[in-house]
Amino acid sequence: MTLFFCVGAGLPWTRSGQLRSASRLALSAAAVLLVAAYLLFWPVPIEPQAWRAPQAPGYVGAHAPNSRLSDISGIALGRQIGPEYIVQGKDGKLYAGLSNGAIMHMQPDGSAQGMLAHTGGRPLGMAFDADGNLIVADAMKGLLSFDPNGAQTVLLAAGPGGPLHFANAVALAGSGKIYLTDSSERFSPAQYGSTQWAATLDVLEQSATGRVLEFDPATRAVRVVARGLSLANGVLLSADEKTLLVSESGKYRVWRISVAASQLDVAQASPQAQILFDNLPGYPDNLTRGLDGRIWLGLAGQRNDLDRMADKPFMRKLMLRIPRALWPMPKAFGHVMAFTEDGKVVADLQDASGLSPLTTGVTETPERLYIQNVNGDRLGWLPRAALAP
Repeated sequence: MTLFFCVGAGLPWTRSGQLRSASRLALSAAAVLLVAAYLLFWPVPIEPQAWRAPQAPGYVGAHAPNSRLSDISGIALGRQIGPEYIVQGKDGKLYAGLSNGAIMHMQPDGSAQGMLAHTGGRPLGMAFDADGNLIVADAMKGLLSFDPNGAQTVLLAAGPGGPLHFANAVALAGSGKIYLTDSSERFSPAQYGSTQWAATLDVLEQSATGRVLEFDPATRAVRVVARGLSLANGVLLSADEKTLLVSESGKYRVWRISVAASQLDVAQASPQAQILFDNLPGYPDNLTRGLDGRIWLGLAGQRNDLDRMADKPFMRKLMLRIPRALWPMPKAFGHVMAFTEDGKVVADLQDASGLSPLTTGVTETPERLYIQNVNGDRLGWLPRAALAP
């Protein structure tokens, strides 16, 4: 905008109407050329890959429209934002990772709120190990461990050239091994300022560099279980610990991947990887184990016009050159679902009011369902009785 004003300040001041008209035409042409050059050539951080997005199924079948998530209660978090993942400790307390890097704890009713630690990054997936340490996938800092007093140990650091770029979710095996998702090798939240922007760039590019890793704390060894995922997100071990469920946000699906796999490229057909859910109506996020055989999945936002640009890489570059205020944004839509290990959907809860924060998952306790979210200032919950048909 400054450039346009500067050029405008140099208009010839003359009594000749023809000269003024010619100058205005030249200025207009120059402005058009500048805008065109910007839209065509301004550098952007992505190199988009063409792919075929399946046609969005809409809300049908197991995901038929409902309002079961609309009337939820909330626990105020003070000035804290974004309880993206919630885990319950053996002490009965809830632990939540927040957008400012804090890890909050509270009683199940929301009382006695306090802070365990501050990661200095953005804590996402969490789980308690056998020794009571809280294992945290921090998108900016890496794989971390916190003892009950909040003392931090870095298990795997994030950074350029390091083993991690975008730590997202964790699952702990009985053996002590830790399985985690590294959402993207291309876009690090530490480099691009936030998890949401790094995730957006990864989904726009579709270079599919997300991975599933195995980390053995006893030997410090890191093994790549699978790769080729478009924004690898939630991860969960099956009950027999032989397979991993992995949500692939960028392509709207959930995988079942063998724990024994090594350097498996999911783009290549293999008996060690099958799609459990395909063409979901939203972006699959956290996977958590509930009660009575349920597995919960959060759907973080509806699909939108981005699908139409799947086979048009240039249009996705162009999108990054226009103000984000002009992007086609879907209405806020709360959505979580529960399923069994064989892929049967047993619960689907939605909030189409437009008031829901960005839902990322569910933490189920014997009394309540806590609705994880990435940008709300409250922790929503429903009584488990809400699961009744």
